[in-house]
Amino acid sequence: MKAVVTGGAGFIGSHLTDELIKIGVEVHVLDNMISGHLNYVHPLAVIHHVDICSAEAKQIILQEKPDVVFHLAAQADVERSIINPKYDADVNISGTINILEACHEASVKKIIFASTSGVYGNLEKELISEKDEAVPVSYYGLSKLTAESYIRLFYQLYGLSYTILRYGNVYGPRQTAKGEGGVIAVFLEKIKKGMPLSIHGDGEQTRDFIYVKDIVQANIAAMERGHQETIQVSTSKRTSVNHLLKYLMQIHVSTIDVVHTPARKGDIKHSCLDNSKACQMLNWKPQVDILQGLTETYTFSHNKNNVDKT
Repeated sequence: MKAVVTGGAGFIGSHLTDELIKIGVEVHVLDNMISGHLNYVHPLAVIHHVDICSAEAKQIILQEKPDVVFHLAAQADVERSIINPKYDADVNISGTINILEACHEASVKKIIFASTSGVYGNLEKELISEKDEAVPVSYYGLSKLTAESYIRLFYQLYGLSYTILRYGNVYGPRQTAKGEGGVIAVFLEKIKKGMPLSIHGDGEQTRDFIYVKDIVQANIAAMERGHQETIQVSTSKRTSVNHLLKYLMQIHVSTIDVVHTPARKGDIKHSCLDNSKACQMLNWKPQVDILQGLTETYTFSHNKNNVDKT
């Protein structure tokens, strides 16, 4: 089997590439290296240094004719999307259309798309389901939701099979200290440098933090399951930023200074996703609890030379 992973040199994409190669899949990585790292890419993967919006990216898919395309490449920084909505749309909407056209023309069997809990905006619900209305409060959430709609239409018009996976807040080794869900990476980088942690607002905002290797397993499961479905991949557990801080203090075993700053525009107060559909349709469930995941991520971040090839 052959797969293309867009964004395969990035945080989630590199972990996915590792696992695909581990199970015997030939992997081609498409990445512009803006946030990706060559040393995170498995040595057996074929790397193509291209942008997903380019004609070159489309041509590679047409030449390689993969069985499946995992579309993870994105502009994932909420703040940047607010500042520069056009760039956000160019990458997340136009880039997705380019990949979809290539998949259609190359007769790709399936596209698996990385979406986000950010599509829901500030829903006043304890647990969000896939049936809930999506009302984004950032251009990032809007562009991902729009990309989802294009994917569904490509299936209706051309029969291009898909699974859309809406992630909770993903964290783990290799995550850069920015972008959607990057609070853990930001905190760990500051802890490493001995800097105080900035908590936006009162710290009671909650997220559904899910470990990257659990996300990878959901993607692997979607190769054979969840066709034409939109599925949330999460822990279904809320963790506040304040609780996150307590866990990190426990792991760090030392005092961590904290400063409080105003809440940010476009930020969601609470976000927790119901994962029952993923458990049922993908035959999947999260395996890594927050303390274990944070400990592994902390260990990685404090090892300067670690490229985590396990």
